[in-house]
Amino acid sequence: MERQQLIHTWLEKILPDSPFTLAPASADASFRCYFRASFADGSTRIVMDAPPSHEDCRPYLHVAELFHAAGAHVPEVFAHDLEQGFLLLSDLGSTTYLAALTPDNANDLYADALGALAAIQQASRPGQLPEYDRALLLREMMLFPEWYVARHKGVTLTDAEMAELLSVFESIMAVNLAEPQVFVHRDYHCRNLMLSHPNPGVLDFQDAVYGPITYDLASLFKDAYIHWEEEQTLDWLVRYWEIGRQIGLPVRADFNDFHRDYEFMGAQRHIKVLGIFARLYHRDGKDGYLKDMPLVMHYLRSACARYGELRPLLRLLDRLEPEGVQIGYTF
Repeated sequence: MERQQLIHTWLEKILPDSPFTLAPASADASFRCYFRASFADGSTRIVMDAPPSHEDCRPYLHVAELFHAAGAHVPEVFAHDLEQGFLLLSDLGSTTYLAALTPDNANDLYADALGALAAIQQASRPGQLPEYDRALLLREMMLFPEWYVARHKGVTLTDAEMAELLSVFESIMAVNLAEPQVFVHRDYHCRNLMLSHPNPGVLDFQDAVYGPITYDLASLFKDAYIHWEEEQTLDWLVRYWEIGRQIGLPVRADFNDFHRDYEFMGAQRHIKVLGIFARLYHRDGKDGYLKDMPLVMHYLRSACARYGELRPLLRLLDRLEPEGVQIGYTF
């Protein structure tokens, strides 16, 4: 409530003649939360509350500028107070892709999402965003043994198992780091894409980096919150790859190579996500992500079964969750 009162005071200062009401809009997996300010004329604005002790608004402002210049529909920033951690943003609505997607509209909505992603990727240039380097890729995957294996499953890995896991991580990173590099949103999925005009509205991009071109595709099509049959996602992926070649994106010349990059990128992401979801539950008391773990595990298992370099991880997953426990993991 103290932060909310500070927001009230700030808005009254910057908009002295505009009475408003404030209501929660959404929260995310970080310390950020969002409020919708509604005004007498029927207009609305979004206030991002990012406590400075935990969050830094400057990357958000920088990435918003880059993505807007690329042609993506990101929130307009009307005002900011970096000292207090407040941003006043345009309102892209309240309908996420997660809420809007149906089998009937999925082709159109994903086409829009891929169009926005391609525009961001076409604008890519080095030196503008942090590098998605080996240290960051590994730091993310190390959340898995710490939070998922040890904390969530209560399993202590033997020295041999840990060495084998690290060897798998090295194999994954070798593929990741060999990919062509572009701007990477880093959380490009159905909860961060809004049904809007123009479509989609793009949110939650403050952690963007310069890294592997397949990363956002893995986020979008191996989405932790919505599942599509692999035949369908492969069709969308092929369409992206074909258009990417036409417009000059740095995709692989051979689709099989591109698909392997995508699969290994998905493995890296899902190893990380399992660790993050476990940490959100055990450290932060957020249990809402536990229900999403089986789908993430399904994606990871599928990739591990397909590639020999990843099969040692599949054996570890079998130890963590014996076959009998896996019933119900079909999607």
